[in-house]
Amino acid sequence: MKIFYSSPLFSVAILMLSVTAAPAVEKRLQVYILAGQSNMQGHAQVRTFEHIGMDPQTAPLLKEMLQEDGTPRICEQVWISSIGHDGGENERHGRLTVGFGAAGREPKIGPEFTFGIYARKFTKQPILIIKTAWGGKSLNTDFRPPSAGTYEFSEAQLENLAKRGTDIESVQAARAADSGHYYRRMIEHIGRVLGDIPRVVPDYHPQDGYDLGGFVWFQGWNDMVDGGTYPNRGQLGGYDQYSELLTHFIRDVRQELSAPKLPFVIGVMGVGGPVEQYGPDQQRYQNIHREFRRAMASPAAMAEFQNHVTAVLTEKYWDPQLGELSARWNQVQAKRRDLQQDPNLSDTERQDSLDAFTAELFTPQELHVLETGKSNAEYHYLGSAKIMSQIGKAFAEALTASPPVKPRSTARSQQ
Repeated sequence: MKIFYSSPLFSVAILMLSVTAAPAVEKRLQVYILAGQSNMQGHAQVRTFEHIGMDPQTAPLLKEMLQEDGTPRICEQVWISSIGHDGGENERHGRLTVGFGAAGREPKIGPEFTFGIYARKFTKQPILIIKTAWGGKSLNTDFRPPSAGTYEFSEAQLENLAKRGTDIESVQAARAADSGHYYRRMIEHIGRVLGDIPRVVPDYHPQDGYDLGGFVWFQGWNDMVDGGTYPNRGQLGGYDQYSELLTHFIRDVRQELSAPKLPFVIGVMGVGGPVEQYGPDQQRYQNIHREFRRAMASPAAMAEFQNHVTAVLTEKYWDPQLGELSARWNQVQAKRRDLQQDPNLSDTERQDSLDAFTAELFTPQELHVLETGKSNAEYHYLGSAKIMSQIGKAFAEALTASPPVKPRSTARSQQ
């Protein structure tokens, strides 16, 4: 049996919308939903904004992100409600600006910042972003869509559990309970926001109505590295199950939102850039990354999803210079560890040796680029605002190219 989870508030919102008169076009709120794991949360610290302006190709983007006084932009007519930034249910909401990325000591952005800026720029409409993103979550379990059923262990997985003396029944029960947990939390938060839009958008009036502008899915790392669920990861078809789950996810989300043609964007994982350009240190990941990206993008090529599901290849926005400098910095870190283990060196001698080694590897300009542009690990797109801001813009371009849809009431939503 297919089970869907609907918030009563969401159902009321749908019913109210169905009986209100259509407002003037320029007043109609455009609602966009952003969901995923840590890269949708966003780990690009605001201090990396400077790096955007250092490249003539991205410098115009920085101008859109800053106010006249050089401080981060506070958007007019763009609001956001976000949960999951701290791993829990604490909500941040208000006018879109920086700080709606992952929780941390410094304010961060994810794709939401430039997404909102450009969605407003392209549509000329008021924008509401509903963002639900939790780090370290999979599609095969955590965001598992209801129509896919609960997670089932393969025979090989069960054999391995038995060899380790694991209580198989308890493990299966725990995985079944986890299946779809974050999918349900996502749907519940969407329903909560749409059930009381003025709480987030103060000047919204129900008679104005809203359109569903689209949904962005930006996730994948936990599935990509899961050799238990995907034992043939580097082989052709090794991630077919991910494609199937994502197809279920798109269908289920559309049914939950009563929007059968809801525009949908798949943000295809692109950490490391195009696999054809991988260097020697990246070769061991090449097949895995290629096959996973192919699996992520494949639903967009299905006949039933033509013209309203788009795969955005985020590899296009990877910064090869910053990535190479980051890889080179790993040598400095390794050298630091070696020096720390040498009991014959004083602290001053260790530092002098490390400084000399660093000077051999980097010019002062290269160090400045690295220190300015990177604020997190490679799997978080280096914590680079230059990369993340281009991804957010690309998501907005993909969704605003498709017409929005008006949610409609259904028999299921009225029950």
